[in-house]
Amino acid sequence: MRLFGRKKASPQMTQPSFSDLGTPEAMVNALIQQGIDSPFPIQIDTLPDSLSGRDVLGRGKTGSGKTLAFSIPVVARLAAIHKGKMADKKPMGLVLAPTRELVTQIAATMRPLADSMNLRVATIFGGVSQNPQARAIREGVEIIVATPGRLEDLMQQGLLKLDGIEITVLDEADHMADLGFLPIVTRILKATPKNGQRLLFSATLDNGVNKLVDQFLTNQIMHSVDEENSPVAQMTHHVFEAASPEAKTQLINALASGSDRRILFMRTKHHAKKLALALTKAGIPAVDLHGNLSQNARDRNLAAFSSGEVRVLVATDVAARGVHVDDVNLVIHVDPPAEHKAYLHRSGRTARAGAEGDVVTICLPTQRKDLADLLKKAQIAVTPIAVTSQSPEVKVLIGEVAPYVKPLAVAKPAQGGGKSQGRNAQRKRALKQGQTAGKPESVSRKSDSPGPKRSDNFARPANPSQRSRRGSRPTQQTARSSRG
Repeated sequence: MRLFGRKKASPQMTQPSFSDLGTPEAMVNALIQQGIDSPFPIQIDTLPDSLSGRDVLGRGKTGSGKTLAFSIPVVARLAAIHKGKMADKKPMGLVLAPTRELVTQIAATMRPLADSMNLRVATIFGGVSQNPQARAIREGVEIIVATPGRLEDLMQQGLLKLDGIEITVLDEADHMADLGFLPIVTRILKATPKNGQRLLFSATLDNGVNKLVDQFLTNQIMHSVDEENSPVAQMTHHVFEAASPEAKTQLINALASGSDRRILFMRTKHHAKKLALALTKAGIPAVDLHGNLSQNARDRNLAAFSSGEVRVLVATDVAARGVHVDDVNLVIHVDPPAEHKAYLHRSGRTARAGAEGDVVTICLPTQRKDLADLLKKAQIAVTPIAVTSQSPEVKVLIGEVAPYVKPLAVAKPAQGGGKSQGRNAQRKRALKQGQTAGKPESVSRKSDSPGPKRSDNFARPANPSQRSRRGSRPTQQTARSSRG
């Protein structure tokens, strides 16, 4: 792999403004309206090259400002090339990201900029109906932000062509590699024009990412604001050891009780849901975020956390890269992750964009060795300490305790009083009222039978052979009850 140009961001004597870096005035105003008035190092380093049309390979730690670093050149260059006109309905810009959460948040960052330059942005991802996405493509859109799987699906259906793409961005390329998306990404990139500009942002160049760089980037220049997988200076790490599972539960509740935003990470979807419910019942409103939720439920829970309606988010690793919420003061690894890269990406939900934050990993004595190995690989030097929920080290991180919130009572379903309209229910009512419902022989045989009544929960066999086979094995109802 050949790289051209400088490799690390050089310190600036005087920090340039977005205007100094070449950002159009309308976009600068859109940034100011969002409270963004000065660029971060990765934006200072990459914008002169990306705005001039060069291929760029950007490497920076999580929270470094990569989304704006590619959103600005995508919108600015497409607007300059096409003068803000919408003569052609074909998309001109493409951003690929590994998860729907990340796609949604990239689009949220890019839309105000696109609006200021009279460009349209559409999102494409799985887990929801494709009809609104296909409609947006038909009506015309300049920039598409998508996950690889659904994008390729629409391409294969003939609903989308990428022959008009002039700028392609790969965000979190290393995570796409971890998820097995690189073959799909390769096919998508081959469908875009060879002479288009390409921007690739990745924390690392392993797992095949370097092959993408070699195959699709031309005379690229690499910019890196930090070494790969480097910890964040403004992030303080703690390891709290609980003496028992019961002590761990008390510690979790205590750390979650503060008034600031905090994210708790679990390994499994089931445990994430269970912990969110338990915290809510304890008077600490919490929502969960994991792969078993529908897209609407994910959006609803993330919106509640982002708006401050709830201050605790319990998530699996699905949120480790896709959640970008400001002012998360504390990240808690309730379950330590399986590998060090996941630890760094989880932890990166706090101390973003120059802010400070704390990261706590909770472990039991039996997890001590494995956790030490993980932290060593992550280049995190921290000494574990034994604590309880009342320890001074814990209380400092709790900060101001939020008021108790009484959980809403869950209404129990009504018992009885309704009238089922099912076929079995109607037949039973007919029998009870002495009506035959047009089947006198069947009813007569059933009512006159000296043996025990047969359950009406299942349909009567269609022929004698089916009836004999059913008698030779337990019914579905019996099998289910035996399994519990």
